[in-house]
Amino acid sequence: MKFKHLIISCWLSFAGVAVMAQSQFEWKTATANGYPYKYVTGDPTHSRFYTLKNGLTVILSATPKQPRIQTFIAVKAGSKTDPATNTGLAHYLEHMMFKGTDKFGTLDWAKEKPLLDKIDGLYEQYNSTKDEAKRNEIYKQIDQTSGEAAKYAIANEYDKAMAAMGAQGSNAFTSFEQTVYTEDIPSSSVDKFLTLQAERFRKPVLRIFHTELEAVYEEKNRGLDNDSRKVFETMFAALFPNNNYGKQTTIGTIEHLKNPSLKKIRDYYNSYYVPNNMGIIMSGDFNPDVMIKKVDQYFSYMVRKPVPAYTFGAEQPITSPVKRDVYGPTPENLTVAFRFPGASTRDAQMLSLVSDILTNGKAGLFDLDLVKKQKLLSAGAFSYVLKDYSALVLQGNPVKGQTLDDVRGLMLDEITKLKKGEFADDLIPSIVNNYKKTVIQQNEEYGSRANNLMDAFTSGVDWKTNVSTVSELSKITKAQIVAFANKYLNDNNYVIVYKHQGEDKDLVKVDKPTITPVSVNREAQSPFLKLVNGMPANAVQPVWLDYNRDIQRAKAGQLDVLSVQNKDNSLFRLFYRYDMGSWNNKLLPVAAQYLQFLGTDKMSAEDFSKAFYKLAASFNLTANTEITTVSINGLQENFGKAVTLYEDLIANCKPDAKALEGLKVRLKKARENAKLNKTAIMQGLLSYAQYGAQNPFNNVLSNEELDAIKAEDLVALLHSLATYKHTVVYYGPQTATALAASLTPLHKTPAQFTEYPTAKQFNRVASDKNKVLFANFDMVQAEINWIRNETSYDAAKTPTVELYNNYFGGGMSSIVFQTIRESKALAYSTYATYAEPAKKDDNSVFVAYVGTQADKFNEAIKGMNELLNDLPESEKALSVARDNIRKSLETDRVTQDGIIFNYLAAKRRGLDFDQRKTTYDSLNKLNYADVKAFHNNEVKDKPYTYCVVASEKRLTDDDLKKYGELTKLNLNQVFGY
Repeated sequence: MKFKHLIISCWLSFAGVAVMAQSQFEWKTATANGYPYKYVTGDPTHSRFYTLKNGLTVILSATPKQPRIQTFIAVKAGSKTDPATNTGLAHYLEHMMFKGTDKFGTLDWAKEKPLLDKIDGLYEQYNSTKDEAKRNEIYKQIDQTSGEAAKYAIANEYDKAMAAMGAQGSNAFTSFEQTVYTEDIPSSSVDKFLTLQAERFRKPVLRIFHTELEAVYEEKNRGLDNDSRKVFETMFAALFPNNNYGKQTTIGTIEHLKNPSLKKIRDYYNSYYVPNNMGIIMSGDFNPDVMIKKVDQYFSYMVRKPVPAYTFGAEQPITSPVKRDVYGPTPENLTVAFRFPGASTRDAQMLSLVSDILTNGKAGLFDLDLVKKQKLLSAGAFSYVLKDYSALVLQGNPVKGQTLDDVRGLMLDEITKLKKGEFADDLIPSIVNNYKKTVIQQNEEYGSRANNLMDAFTSGVDWKTNVSTVSELSKITKAQIVAFANKYLNDNNYVIVYKHQGEDKDLVKVDKPTITPVSVNREAQSPFLKLVNGMPANAVQPVWLDYNRDIQRAKAGQLDVLSVQNKDNSLFRLFYRYDMGSWNNKLLPVAAQYLQFLGTDKMSAEDFSKAFYKLAASFNLTANTEITTVSINGLQENFGKAVTLYEDLIANCKPDAKALEGLKVRLKKARENAKLNKTAIMQGLLSYAQYGAQNPFNNVLSNEELDAIKAEDLVALLHSLATYKHTVVYYGPQTATALAASLTPLHKTPAQFTEYPTAKQFNRVASDKNKVLFANFDMVQAEINWIRNETSYDAAKTPTVELYNNYFGGGMSSIVFQTIRESKALAYSTYATYAEPAKKDDNSVFVAYVGTQADKFNEAIKGMNELLNDLPESEKALSVARDNIRKSLETDRVTQDGIIFNYLAAKRRGLDFDQRKTTYDSLNKLNYADVKAFHNNEVKDKPYTYCVVASEKRLTDDDLKKYGELTKLNLNQVFGY
């Protein structure tokens, strides 16, 4: 896969609560344009399910809201079906499916093929040779021959083709029993898309293999640095010892990674990439009668074949807790998992409802008893449903002073309550209400529709089950839930994984092989790609926002109301937006968190959570650095009740000293945990690099200030919130005028607003010399960011910035990705971007990134620096970048409340128009000379601050000092506490 493989969904839809035949939800058949299809009556997505003559499943869900289509090409095969001797193979193949065929991705197939055949044979020799010296000699031959073969290869030609179409999100992922290829394309490019995909799956060529193999090594090492992944794999190994869910991992073992077999990969492709084991899922702007004929024409060449059956030994019952320990640098936590039957069973389908009774974000047992009462730092339950087996997974993080066994006891106590039926009688109806809202939300987006259809296809869940969920949920009784819980959840039948904070002494990384950079033939283009690019596409006219036309305005008392009317459904979203944040008052973020634990004289905090959930509504208060936002959303029919609930809470909440002490304990633990998070550490380094020792990242309360906070002060701040000027943003069924009339009596404001507290100012430091900021973290990889403060914001530069970013560092067809990853195999993930600021008075920032193995640190920096100081010229790549931006803009539709937030973002930059139009109108006037001049002025030969997070055991000071003045920061300096 490209950037995402293991899919761990912490919330699954209620796919399949027990379904009895219902007249309103039935499978029916119909025929249109000569193609028979099935559909489910009452399906709001109006999805059609076709099976072509060769067995290929095609699922189409048309929705014309945006001129784009989300596509998935899904194979019902993944790591579960990897050979035991070649684990990680499905994932390897997924990577290689981006490399082309004998028609594209090659300059001269006749000359390339003998070299690729030789590489095949060399790998077989390499894998069967045990003597390390002989293996090294064979690998040298592989490297040399690969370099020769690469002279005839065109790297990333697939990515270039998709980018030129205006595709977004080109990617793929592999999990246990699915490998899925995803693209979001303009509907006008569908013929180009189908032409390329049909060719892609015809007979993939495994070219540029050893550099892609190194990318997989990088990914494996990133996984070794990911404690969450280690916990998940350990849990599954204990839960499913007889099934490949537990016996194998998606990435594969280090031994198998180091001994790949191209022959085995082709065997896998030939066994599982067959039409009767594949599905094409599309949702978006198209006519299904026309689309099915196109798909059939392009994919009818595929030939049906028997698919190898997957067999496994039945798991034995767990009769006593199976305990496992995982070590790593991140914070300690606990995971408990119970085993359940597979996806097609009624009991597995009931599991989703049970997980929502435990955790739904508002009124579940975990939500109310463990989170709301602050007994744990965080806690949740989710179902993981697979074909052969499923699992109920409980996860908890301790507060300071708790042991992991304390966490276990608290979570299992909630399971006991579930088994006794100690949850509210109205919880199931509330879940039904919320699921109704979720269905509406998901059906609004073509991407969500396609994703749900794809998941159902690969997991083998009947789509009728999804469609009838709301109806069937309402029939489940509390007694049935209790009986179900008692059947499967007892005191001994679970796996428990203790994640300890500490050194993983069993950690073994994949060492880097010696790889000679290969040619990427950046300017080359195969005849096939020329054919695809030359295919006609329907013209699509861009649609720009007119803020005066597209936004309704009104007054609610003294407040400005900005509104877009929802004419599609009954959902509303309401926001109160304040132009102040933590820079104005460092207490604001704490007060925002405190509110969720408060009640009034008449209602407790738990009562408010239950009341909101019962209404299928929610609210949230967030305080960022410069903007504080209240958001309330739900069904319009409950608008008045939801707003009244929030207004009652914010106006009448009472100080709660116990809740504040609990919050302080949680905040301190969260702070400790942040220091064990390499991503947070890197964010701190980047802020330090831009602003110096006192910066926005560490502009937080000190521990002493945190201890000194009084409940009365936080509550006073919450009570005063409405006295500050704010803007009302609304998306919903009402007009702006009607909304203002209904909101005014509910949302009280003073006759005169209070002035905002003066905001703290942060000044960027001059980027006048090379510096290195280093923070130590126990990890296999090294994370490197280049950063420099650029000139002040200039709207006139935006079109050039957009083209430069797309060409140079933004995506898999960019110069940076092709060079650093494809040619030199120096990183799994790499990019570079010139980031314009959010407000007109601020500066732009240039950032480049490489995540690499520590032993490739110097090579990686050298590779990026060469690009920063000498921009490669490629008219083909520039044309692809220009086409991608133009076609993306033509099909980009800013809708719903996105219109208002687009306006507010433009306003912060001092603009009163849709800047996308300026970019679009300027694109054809920009050429390589403009991009080169921009690069030379802003990037070339400039001093940078290198922000490095890595293990000091793997990098020396001498390594770091090569690149600038070294400052090794401790975590107190980074975090400010």
